[in-house]
Amino acid sequence: MLGTGCSNCQKLEENVIAAIEEAKLDLIVQYVEDMAEIASYGVMSTPALVLDDKVLSYGKVLSKEEIISLLKENI
Repeated sequence: MLGTGCSNCQKLEENVIAAIEEAKLDLIVQYVEDMAEIASYGVMSTPALVLDDKVLSYGKVLSKEEIISLLKENI
């Protein structure tokens, strides 16, 4: 997860945690707030969802269902 700590970033983090729990996935959520590290992913708009250094989404708050679908497609 990439974000600046804004309300949208916090909401995406909540949705990601809920999605991982619901889908019973063995993943660890790491929240990156360092702007240099965020920029290194080529992300110019947060929040962003990253899995294994691959940006899956940026600039919007995904629903729990959207997150589950993206994670299952990319694991």
